[in-house]
Amino acid sequence: MSKVLRVNMTDLTFKWEKLKPEQEHLAGRAFTSHIVSTEVDPMCHPLRERNKFVVSPGLLAGTYAPSSGRVSVGAKSPLTSGIKEANAGGLTGTRLARIGVRGLILEGAPPAASKDWYTLLVGKDKCEIVKKNEYAGLGTYDLIARIWKEYPSKPGIIGCGLAGQRLQKAAGVFGNNVENTDAGRYAGRGGLGAVLGSKHVVAIVSDDTGGAVPAAKENDRFDAARKTFVKSLDAHPITGKLKDDKGKPFGALKNYGTNVLQNILNEAGGLPTRAFHEGRFEGAAKISGEAVHELVDRTRAKHGDKAQGTYGHACHPGCVMACSNAVPYEDTGKLQVSPLEYETVWALGTNLGISVLKDVAELNRLCNDLGVDTIETGNTLAMLMEAGMIKFGDGPAAIAALKEAYNPKSYLGRLVCSGASTTGHALGVTRIPVVKGQSLPAYDPRPIRGIGVTYATNPMGADHTSGYTIAAEILGIKGKVTDPRDLKKADLSRAFQSTTAYLDSSGYCLFVAFCVLDDDAGFKAMTDTVDSFLGKKIDVTEYGTAVLKAERGFNQRAGFTERDDRLPEFFRTEKLPPHNVTFDVTDADIDAVFKGF
Repeated sequence: MSKVLRVNMTDLTFKWEKLKPEQEHLAGRAFTSHIVSTEVDPMCHPLRERNKFVVSPGLLAGTYAPSSGRVSVGAKSPLTSGIKEANAGGLTGTRLARIGVRGLILEGAPPAASKDWYTLLVGKDKCEIVKKNEYAGLGTYDLIARIWKEYPSKPGIIGCGLAGQRLQKAAGVFGNNVENTDAGRYAGRGGLGAVLGSKHVVAIVSDDTGGAVPAAKENDRFDAARKTFVKSLDAHPITGKLKDDKGKPFGALKNYGTNVLQNILNEAGGLPTRAFHEGRFEGAAKISGEAVHELVDRTRAKHGDKAQGTYGHACHPGCVMACSNAVPYEDTGKLQVSPLEYETVWALGTNLGISVLKDVAELNRLCNDLGVDTIETGNTLAMLMEAGMIKFGDGPAAIAALKEAYNPKSYLGRLVCSGASTTGHALGVTRIPVVKGQSLPAYDPRPIRGIGVTYATNPMGADHTSGYTIAAEILGIKGKVTDPRDLKKADLSRAFQSTTAYLDSSGYCLFVAFCVLDDDAGFKAMTDTVDSFLGKKIDVTEYGTAVLKAERGFNQRAGFTERDDRLPEFFRTEKLPPHNVTFDVTDADIDAVFKGF
C-alpha cells in the first residue's frame, strides 16, 4: 500500500499518511503539482517556511516496466515564482517506490538563525531526521561517496549542493547515478535545489532494504504489455539496440546519447550559438555525441580495462534506452563526468562558442559538483560574455569564472549561480533569453516555432521537456516532419504538453515518446502498462490536461497573466542566421494554446 511521508522541518517531526482516494492515481509530476497547487500559498516567498518541497516517484517506478524509474520534485520556484516540477533518473525513484512511498512532503523550516543541517533517511516504514553538519559545504562528489560508505545498502540520494545551501536560483536537485560515481542525475531546472536548501536538508537518502517490486492490479496484462513495449523500444532507430543484426551501430541514443542532436540541430539551423546570435556553430561536430562516441572508443583501445568511458549507459535501473554516457579524460581514460547530455553540451559549449570537448565536460563536472543546473548556468555564463567580461569561445575563462562559486565570499561566484535573468540585469545586458525568469534551452524558437510556443506557454518557464515538439518538427513522426516554420502551433504544443504531463507522472522517461509517437503498438503497450497497474482506464489527454490545469491555476493565483506567456523581444526583432527568420507567431495564436482553460 502506497503512503505519504510528511516531514516538518520547523519542529523536526514526521508522520505517515494514507493516500487520499483522489490521490491514488497521482504520482510523479501529477502528485507534486497536486500538493503544491492545493497546499502552497501561491503568494508565499519560495525560500521561506510556507513553501513545500515535494518528492514523488513516477507511478511505475520500481516495477519492471522499461525506462520507468524517474522521480519528480516540485515546489514554488524561486527562479520563476510559479509552480515547478523537475524530474530525473538515478536510484531514488526505484528505491522510494519499492518501500511504498508515493510522496515525501517537506514543509516548514528551521529558524533563520539556525546553522544546523540535516539528512533524511527514508526506509521501509521508517524515517530518521539526522543532524549532519559535516555534510554541509561539501561538493556533491565527496558527499555521495561519504553517504554510500555510511550506508552500504547502496541507497538512492537526492540533495542540494553548495549553491542550494546558499539559496541561489540556479541550484538544482542532484541525484546519484547507478554506480554512485557521479551526482549528475539532475532534476535541475527552476532553482528547486535552493528550496531544499531553505529547509536545511542536504540530502534525502532512500534505502529499499525489505522493500518489494510494486504489484500491478492486473499483473498478467501488465507483464504482457511490458514485454511488448520493450520490443517496440528496441526496434526503433532512436531508442533501439546498440547494434543491429549485422553488428552495425543502430540505436541513436545508445550510441551517441542525447547529444546526437548537436549535429542534427546544427544542420537544421536551429542550434542557438553564442547567446542566440546564430543558428549554426562551426565547432558543433567537435563536441557532438559522435565525438564522445569516438573518444570512448579511442580510450578503450588505448587504456583497455582501465578505461572508464562508456556510451549506452542507463540513467536508472531498468532503463532499456540507455541514452546516458560516461566521458573519460583522453590521456588517462579515467572518468571526467557522467552524463554529458545534449542540453549541457549546448549550454556550456555551443552557447558559449566553446568547441573543446574537454572544456565543456569540465564545466559540466563543476556544475554537478556545485549543484547547479547546466542550462541555467550556461546561459548565465553567456551573460558574462554578452557583457564583455569573458570572450566567447574562451573555455579556460569560463571554467575559472565557475570555479569562483566555491568561494562563498566571491561576488562573481555568487553571480554565476544566480541565473541568467538576475545576472543579465545586473550586468546591463538587454538580450536575456528567459521566459518567466527561466532560461531557454537548446532549440532556437525562430526557425522552430512550435518549441517557441511551448517555451512561452507552459507553466514552468522556458522548458523544452514540457512539450517536446522537436519530435515532430525536426525528427518527424511516422516519417513525416511537421513544418517547423509554420505559424499555427497552438494545437501541436498543447497536445505535446498534455502528453508530457502524463509521461512525467507515469515514471516513464520522456524519450519513450520517440518510439510511441511512431509506433501505435508501442503507444498501446505503454498505456496498457499504466492502466493494468492501476486497474482502470486512464485517458492520456484528460490526465495530462488535469495536471496542466492545476499548474496554470497556481500560476494565475500567483499573479501570472497572458503577458507572461511571451518570448523576449529580441526573438521577434532580430533575424537568426542562416535562415534569417524571426519568431513571428502572433499573440493570439500563442494564447490559443490554453484558451478556455
